[in-house]
Amino acid sequence: MSGADGSAAAGGGAPSIACISASFDMGPMAARLAALRPAWQVRVWPEPGSEDAQVAVCWDVPPGLFARMPRLALVHGIAAGTDNIVHGQELRGLPVCRVIDAEQVRGMVEYALWSVLYFHRGFDRALAQQARGEWRRPPLRAAAEHPVGVLGLGTIGSAVAEALHAHGYRVSAFNRSPRAIEGVHVEAGGPDRLPRFLAGLDTLVCLLPLTPATRGILNRDTFARLPRGAALVHLGRGGHLVTQDLRDALRQGQLRGAVVDVFPSEPLAPGDPLWSEPGLVVTPHMGTMASPERVAAQIVGNVERLCAGMPLLNRVRPAP
Repeated sequence: MSGADGSAAAGGGAPSIACISASFDMGPMAARLAALRPAWQVRVWPEPGSEDAQVAVCWDVPPGLFARMPRLALVHGIAAGTDNIVHGQELRGLPVCRVIDAEQVRGMVEYALWSVLYFHRGFDRALAQQARGEWRRPPLRAAAEHPVGVLGLGTIGSAVAEALHAHGYRVSAFNRSPRAIEGVHVEAGGPDRLPRFLAGLDTLVCLLPLTPATRGILNRDTFARLPRGAALVHLGRGGHLVTQDLRDALRQGQLRGAVVDVFPSEPLAPGDPLWSEPGLVVTPHMGTMASPERVAAQIVGNVERLCAGMPLLNRVRPAP
């Protein structure tokens, strides 16, 4: 069907697809793909024949699975992130594609704006007061008096930074490489530049990809470099967060509060202490999502491009 560089020979017959996830029900996606292209062979891993597939459509892939798929020619995610697709896998030069959708970006912008407003306008304090039956009006601060930092300037991080700036916030961002965004100060470089970025923030918004360099970055050292009483909004990847360090920072008052949408292990177990941690808002990985119709359409389009030997859309270069 294709080579590892993503080129493909036409006339290779109907492609075979395996929908793979260790934690997400891929049955509906498989059914949607099969309905769009009835001639394709679509299976849900670990059904027999899944490991003979030419295309892996996936989210949260079990480690080492791709090494057991000798015919694999394309790895395609169902969302914007690909870290939990490629982590622990032997890619051997396979093309990796993701889903990019304007509505998906807008959804994350909405979540980030709500979260920043939650702290900026003091809704966290109002809710705590309500629980105690207290009526105290917090002082009103202009958005420009609430500095916000965005960790990571990918497609979504850049859109969030732009939206925050448009709403009047003083926005800075930290990114591995330089990036120009009107009205946003970008601190570019390695970990040595991170302390200066963190030092003046009221709210930190994490939208980093998960790489060996960023795994565990939301830890006690990072929290300690924020001004005392700053807030965290975590929309990146679960592997960024050291949960015990977050609990400690909240209990010690180093962090005023946190809104967290992604966790190292999902879903959170019913008895996980994070559910009831004071100052922590837990949401069930709902930051954004592309519609199933758009996801399926982009996957179908890329599989057909692969079969025709055309360049793939939304291809990513996984970090080494």
